[in-house]
Amino acid sequence: MSAPIISIDGHRLDQAPPIGIAGEERKAALHALGCGLKQHGYAFTTVTPLTHSRVNARLASGWAHDLSGIFGWSRAFKPAVVNATLMDLMHEAEVVNHDNGMLRSVLRASTLDGQLYLHSAYPTSAADAVFFGPDTYRFIRAMRASLAARTAPVRRAADIGCGAGPGAITIALAHPDARVFAVDINPAALVLTDINARIAGVTNLTPVDSNLLSEVDGHFDLIVANPPYLIDREQRAYRHGGGDLGAGLSVAIVDEAIKRLAPGGTLMLYTGAAIVANADPFRQAVEPRLRAAGFHWTYDEIDPDVFGEELDEAPYAYADRIAAVWLCATRPDGGA
Repeated sequence: MSAPIISIDGHRLDQAPPIGIAGEERKAALHALGCGLKQHGYAFTTVTPLTHSRVNARLASGWAHDLSGIFGWSRAFKPAVVNATLMDLMHEAEVVNHDNGMLRSVLRASTLDGQLYLHSAYPTSAADAVFFGPDTYRFIRAMRASLAARTAPVRRAADIGCGAGPGAITIALAHPDARVFAVDINPAALVLTDINARIAGVTNLTPVDSNLLSEVDGHFDLIVANPPYLIDREQRAYRHGGGDLGAGLSVAIVDEAIKRLAPGGTLMLYTGAAIVANADPFRQAVEPRLRAAGFHWTYDEIDPDVFGEELDEAPYAYADRIAAVWLCATRPDGGA
């Protein structure tokens, strides 16, 4: 039996509607909520799900006592913990769930490079969950370094599988004259990317509902991606990479970049590679493609061992480890 709808401070509470169907009024409220958190000096670094679970398990009551407890650790909270202005914005943005007398935010907020990103609350079990976590921090760190080393102009850029939008927003801030496309197949991701771009003050970013770049015309000077790269038994879009050992989507992105990068254009791809018998099947799959297309590339392991718990799952029965890797591939100026 579902919990009854109740009223707190004059606000009617029920289950929050999906973010992916947000109208303009709700988007405006989400924007105001994000800006309000920034104004309050909010800061939070999102951890892995296992760390999140362990930290929350330490608490006897599980109640949030501050904004990071509500918007970072996804803990239940009481209205008195939040000032009236933010509480009003939470209700206007429809991000409050009522569950057996407890309130919870359906969104988390993480900070990265001075920007604030709204994304899905913990646990990210829904099919349309919008992921943000340690991979995001590694992705943006590697991308910043590669952008700093790149001297060619960026006029058109795309972030494939944009999620909450950190890749696209980082490019848009670094190249304010570029047109940046943030593409995803998840409506919730596109809404949150749009909101997070507004919070960051970005005006040169366009969210697009697209499978890879199928709904975006033309060629690009820069394509970036931080795709899902695991085999997920529930095949959730934010986590399931498909193919052998989760590399299917990453290989498809390389193929798309080979077709759609302009001369001098660069692909920056952060992904995971399952290492089997000391070999990297993802690298073995993409290097011949890049070589045949005349690309120059670098390939580096950023972290040799991530998501070790996945090795207990059947698809990884013969894998040694899962490595976080960074592929930076550029089409020569004289390329087709």
